[in-house]
Amino acid sequence: MKPCKHPGCPKLTDGMYCEGHAKLHASDRASASVRGYDGRWEKARIRFLKAHPLCVRCMEQGRLVKATVVDHIIPHRGDAELFWDESNWQSLCKSCHDHKTMTEDRYQEFHY
Repeated sequence: MKPCKHPGCPKLTDGMYCEGHAKLHASDRASASVRGYDGRWEKARIRFLKAHPLCVRCMEQGRLVKATVVDHIIPHRGDAELFWDESNWQSLCKSCHDHKTMTEDRYQEFHY
């Protein structure tokens, strides 16, 4: 559990916001299709997972786990060229992807 991200809220939550603030922040993030995850992405994702069916992080640990997510190794942050660069993709299971994303979100690099 971690503190709600709403300024000044002391409640603990498993997500980003407590139940009381989740609705206030529901529209903070653009929809998946606006972020580029559309039909074209779905076709590319399926093709990539067929070619790379196992989670690369689990394989590094000697485990064979089916990949379900195509992850952008370097977060694209809206950069279309980086988004579609297949050399920036890796197959991960949901657990590894969630862990990677949580770590990236927690320790974002800031360039001033």
